[in-house]
Formats: sequence, structure tokens, C-alpha cells
Amino acid sequence: MRTVILAEPDDVEGWRDAARALAADAVPPEQVIWQLGEAGGDLFAGTTALPPSPVPAGFSVPRAFIDLAHDVVPHSDPARFALLYTLLVRLRTQPGLIEDRADPLIRRLDHLATQVRRDIHKMRAFLRFREVPGAEGPRFVAWFEPEHHIVRANAAFFIERFASMRWSILTPALSIHWDGKTLEEGPGAMKGDAPGGDPVEDVWKTYYASIFNPARVKIGAMLKEMPRKYWKNMPETALVPGLIAAAQARESGMIETARACTHGNIRDAWEALRDEAADCMRCPLHKDATQVVFGEGPVDAALMFVGEQPGDQEDLAGKPFVGPAGQMFDRALADAGIDRASVYVTNAVKHFKFEQRGKRRLHARPGAGEIEACRWWIDQERLLIKPRVTVALGATAARSLFGKTMTISHVRGQQLVLPSDGGEAWVTVHPSYLLRLPDEAMKQAEFARFVEDLRRIADRIGAGK
Repeated sequence: MRTVILAEPDDVEGWRDAARALAADAVPPEQVIWQLGEAGGDLFAGTTALPPSPVPAGFSVPRAFIDLAHDVVPHSDPARFALLYTLLVRLRTQPGLIEDRADPLIRRLDHLATQVRRDIHKMRAFLRFREVPGAEGPRFVAWFEPEHHIVRANAAFFIERFASMRWSILTPALSIHWDGKTLEEGPGAMKGDAPGGDPVEDVWKTYYASIFNPARVKIGAMLKEMPRKYWKNMPETALVPGLIAAAQARESGMIETARACTHGNIRDAWEALRDEAADCMRCPLHKDATQVVFGEGPVDAALMFVGEQPGDQEDLAGKPFVGPAGQMFDRALADAGIDRASVYVTNAVKHFKFEQRGKRRLHARPGAGEIEACRWWIDQERLLIKPRVTVALGATAARSLFGKTMTISHVRGQQLVLPSDGGEAWVTVHPSYLLRLPDEAMKQAEFARFVEDLRRIADRIGAGK
């Protein structure tokens, strides 16, 4: 049994030298114990080198393996050294293995490397320096809690980025200090050793709050990219929860102010809301869609219809319900005695979601995250228009309005209460459902039933009289 003692948890060079010597001696992976320091875990313990072994001529590994080792060694997984050595031994007889992304060992090491690279990125993106006065001038100090041993790997980045600045980066396991010429290492620190704030930070927080736009916030993506553990060390993110919580209140205030200032004429407020929605990036659908398709109709409409999402023709025209389903909807409204021009029509999701098939864009059902992201706009539209009755056309619209999955057949034809404000609501099918029916007789029967739903709803507000 061979024991290899490495000096540091990110000792790439020490691991490489030891691994080459072991491989040259044909030592099986299961016969090697990898340790850090004398006790196997001390970050700053001494090192014991293996006796040098001759490396046979022609002993080489693919460059991709060297790059992989540089990314994997800083990981915090105790098995990383053994896993890399196992792969090295296999590569001596299977040099093409490094390209086999389906191999379980390659997949696991790739995963470790990805986590290290992500941690390096997070340190660069989320570390915040704070100014500390001193006899030699100001020093900028930052606190960061990496998940892996990436501080040394990141040092060159911060030296290049802040070459003329005197700074220190404190972490629980290791600290690094730059005086403008020399980089020094020190022991780990505690969060209390770092300053809590400075005047520049207050200015930045004021600026960040003034430019914050809740329409552009993608909460799921933000939490995935920037977990809450980093928020406490970033001055601006301390503001985010309160800004998000207050966003709807601010929007509501804008709408009520517009109502008061225009003596009930709220068209200007609606146009402001529509213009704000045009820049919405709350979910990824904005990347492929042509444009936002906002609601349309009188801003004092007594009846609001909420569909699923714009289709291909709506996406191109920028108007809701103008395609085949919209034409079916118009015909049903007319048969029910409802003037389309008197109702407000919108969608639960404002961007067209589709799958590209050749030159065609085929409708794809919005996901729960996309529906939830767009609930902001539905809530604001209802708050602005204050319809007497809101109608959900289909399951997606029902989920948007009620915040939960609903079976259309169970609630169709019932007078319901919206959980948001207690407003009256009804649920029926989406007109696209009628277009998909294969049998003409069934289509006619279901169309008649849809018209009857609309007629009953119209009776509730007197629109059908």
C-alpha cells in the first residue's frame, strides 16, 4: 500500500508528480491512499514526497486530461485524487477514453470540474471589497466563503483586475493579501474580521434601488445562479427581497395615482403598464418570441377573458386572439350576444412558446415557471381594469388566475371566487380545444356548449341583454 501526502488541498503539481511516479511503477489505484498533511486533512501540514521513479520514454497523457486535473483537484470531494489517478491508469491503455463523455468516471470528474469552475465564477462575480483606512493608505477587504479550494486559482484574476489597489480576500480556510507588488498568503479568517460597510456602499445601494426593475427579475434563474448564501456579503442583494415585495405595491400605487389624476380615465396608466411589459425578461420565452403580446380592449371593461398564450399569428401581429382560435372565439362571442369590442382580452403568458419544425413554429404549452413569471402582468391588468367578471379560457389561464392546477371539467360552469381579491370568475375551455376536435359533429356540439357558457357569463353582467 502506498500513501501519498499532499501539502495543500489544491496541490495540482504535487498530485501530478506523485501520480506519474505511481503510474510508472504500475501501482494499481486501489493500492494508493491519498492524504492531506500528516493527519490527512490539515490544510497547512507538511508534505512527504514519494521516492522518485523513472518515467518510461513516451509516457504521456492527453492534454484534455491535464486540463481536467487542474479543474478537479481544487474540488472539496475527498475522493478527487483517487478518481483522477484511476482515470490516469486507464488512459495508459485507453488513450481515447478521455473523449468518452458517457463513461461513468469521465462523467463524474466532469461534474466535479464544472462545480469548481462555477465556484471560481461565483467568487469573481459576487465578491465585494469594502474600504478600510490604514497608516499606509486605504486597504480594500472582502469576505468570501467558497465551496471549494479555489482561492489560489483565482488570485491571478484579482491581481490583474485590481493591480494598483491594496486588497485582502479573507476566507475560512485561507487568506490572500496584495500590496500592489507581492501576493502573500495567510491563515483562514472569520467573517467578523472583514468590515461591514463603507460610504461608497451606501451610494451604490441607493443607485441600485433606483434602477431596480421587477419586470426584469427572474427569481428562479437568479437563485440558481446566485444562491442566497452569497446575498449576505453583497450590499445590493440585501435590498432585493424588500424591493420585490414592494414592487407590486409600487405598481398599484402608480395605477391608483393615475386613476385619481385623470378622474377615472386610466388609459395612460394602462399604456404605461403595456410599455413596461414590452421589456419583460422574467422568463426565457422573451429570447425567441417576436414581441410581447399584451392585452387589448376597453380599460373599463366589465368582462375580462384570459387565454393561454399568443400563437404564431398573434406573435407576429402583436395582438391577442387574431389567429384561428381567435376567429373561433369571435364567432362564439357573437353567437352569445357579446360584442368583442366591449371586452378585455389577454393571455396568461405574454410571449409565444413554440417548437421549430422546419419553417413552422408549433405551439408548445407554457410551463409552471413561465405561468408564474407572467402572473405579475395578469395581476396588474386586473388591478387596473377591475372587471366585474374574469373568465379563464383553458387550464393554463385557470392556473394563472387561481395559482393552482385545475381540471376544467370539474369547475366549468361554476361561479368561482378569485383568491387574489375575491373577484367573480368562471372557467371554460379555450377555443383552440374546439379546433383540435377530430369529429365535426363533436366539434359543433362542443362549440354550442362553449357559446352557452359565454351566454351565461354575459347574463351575469347584463352584456347579453
